[in-house]
Amino acid sequence: MDIKRSDMPLLIALDVLLEERNVTRAARRLSLSQSALSGQLARLRELFDDPLLVPSETGRGMVPTQRAIDLHPRLVEALSKLHDAVSATTPFDPATSKRSFTIAANDSVFTIVGLNVMAGLLAFGNPALKLAVVPIGDPTLVERMARSEVDLFLGDASKVPGALKSRTLLMDRFQMAQRKHHPRGMSPASLDEYCALPHVIVSQHGHFHSPIDTALTQLSRSRNVVAAVPSYNQVALVLANTECISTLPSRLLSHYRAFVDVFDLPYDIPAFHVAMAWHPRAQNDEGLAWLRTRFIDAATHG
Repeated sequence: MDIKRSDMPLLIALDVLLEERNVTRAARRLSLSQSALSGQLARLRELFDDPLLVPSETGRGMVPTQRAIDLHPRLVEALSKLHDAVSATTPFDPATSKRSFTIAANDSVFTIVGLNVMAGLLAFGNPALKLAVVPIGDPTLVERMARSEVDLFLGDASKVPGALKSRTLLMDRFQMAQRKHHPRGMSPASLDEYCALPHVIVSQHGHFHSPIDTALTQLSRSRNVVAAVPSYNQVALVLANTECISTLPSRLLSHYRAFVDVFDLPYDIPAFHVAMAWHPRAQNDEGLAWLRTRFIDAATHG
């Protein structure tokens, strides 16, 4: 390919086309007509001397050629570096900045460490400074972070993608929780009682099994899981209104002390670490460096 004959709009169009694999959706993202984008695709095919995208055998969408598959990660990296090169380099000031930050975290980690960060951002009284939280579990997370769509990942340190830079924020352990005035009383639960009591767990897919059950299996035991909800804060509501118990992170449970009692587990389970991760392209971004510091402070000082 003769790069002198290409231009930036074509490369941006190719990036979006390879992400969407659908001309209609890609045209919508680029604010182009479908015919205009089809013309750009024809030009790209000529420049690369390759079809790049071909119709799917199912008749829905398009499939990238091997040349396009090999090209796309390098194209994403190049466009990201170009974006960083032309971005403003004025010092970051949270009192005047118009930045919108996006973090990926589940509601447990957000409650433990993200809530204080959000409160701190709002305390600046700057309506143009914004913070959004999106769910974790997106298989395209690294690519979205490379495109500046997500700024930080917060979650289990063991699940941080290898392509990201990371820092451990805190260590936590699991404890058992039950509602205030639970009929079982206030004594620590034995392993037999713990397994027999009704449990509510967190599951995004409605499953009744979690890593806690895997740990119990190693003890040749099982617990009575009767309910599953998709978020940790919903577990708190179930606990407050039923006789279920739950096994949750200790730091999360500290936020629910007004309506739950907390006990140590009647068996050993390893502690876990919560980490913060970011894309290497964001290492020297002043705004993101400031945001990372806010999360370190929140994790350290609660």
